[in-house]
Amino acid sequence: MDIDTTRPGEDGASAGPCRADVVLEAKSVTKTYELDGVEVRALCGVDLQVCEGEMLAIMGPSGSGKSTLMHIVGLLDRPSEGTVTIDGVDVSNMEPNELSAVRNKRIGFVFQSFNLLSRTTATANVELPLIYAGLAGGERTRRAREALERVGLAERLLHMPNQLSGGQQQRVAIARALVTEPSIVLADEPTGNLDSRSGIEVMAFLQELNREEGVTIVLVTHDANVARHAQRVVELKDGRIVSDFRVEDRIDAAAELAALAAGGSAAGPRGGAGRPDSQDGEAS
Repeated sequence: MDIDTTRPGEDGASAGPCRADVVLEAKSVTKTYELDGVEVRALCGVDLQVCEGEMLAIMGPSGSGKSTLMHIVGLLDRPSEGTVTIDGVDVSNMEPNELSAVRNKRIGFVFQSFNLLSRTTATANVELPLIYAGLAGGERTRRAREALERVGLAERLLHMPNQLSGGQQQRVAIARALVTEPSIVLADEPTGNLDSRSGIEVMAFLQELNREEGVTIVLVTHDANVARHAQRVVELKDGRIVSDFRVEDRIDAAAELAALAAGGSAAGPRGGAGRPDSQDGEAS
């Protein structure tokens, strides 16, 4: 199968080979597990480049290897074979403490289940990566508040997670991912636990971060509608990349929100189990 490896331009059109720096690269990455004496190959020689400023979706069904790939490029796991480089630095053979330092500084994570501490304020949740980075308390709080203001939660600094809607909780998680100013944000099923409108709001914010601030974003999803918000889609099946293509009919989440406000319909992220936002932004 021929794989389209062109890069998307700002309007989704082909821009040819990547003209920006490569911030993340996987070369010949293979991951093998042994389960009950049986060897299971989750990834089979995957090659992937993510360029600075891209918004890329890694898509595939359950068992395709997309979560394994995310864990490896997110430095949460090691490949059995192959190499991973972040900002041009080969991290494949780093010691655990070195990997932790690179992960804390270079990679921001957004998870489907938010992963917020339930008895901790929004500000304190966002401060966590800065604690691990060794920043002093005053500087941590200042940067956490700035990150929350950046995601539109300036009025929710001292709210606990259970006082926030699902969409607001995910925005706290995005603020936490951004607070260390990482090279890349990895978002694993970021709309999976949200109702439809909140999911579209989160995708609109991620698109705005990518478009206006040049934040490099990698989405991991099984949902083709979520993937269509990206500039480029890499599809996995049985541990292999089976397609790598630019998105010609990219969904504009901001336009979807405008259509909803006007009483229309949207084709964006499907509903999940999150609590819907009320009109004034407070949790219902």
